[in-house]
Amino acid sequence: MSTFLLVVAIVCAVGAVASLLTGVIGMSGREFNNKYGNKLMRARVGFQFAAVLFLFLYWLSLKQ
Repeated sequence: MSTFLLVVAIVCAVGAVASLLTGVIGMSGREFNNKYGNKLMRARVGFQFAAVLFLFLYWLSLKQ
């Protein structure tokens, strides 16, 4: 179970980095930024929250 939690946390971290880079690179295009900029940053926050949550659960599973 702990391996699964670690893998999911890593996937969420990669998703956070991907949405961050897409949002930052997309800031150069005004139309793209107006349409997707806020959505990408919200997705980044969600991915970060999920990654921290799964890392916390992973840490708890190691304590047992």
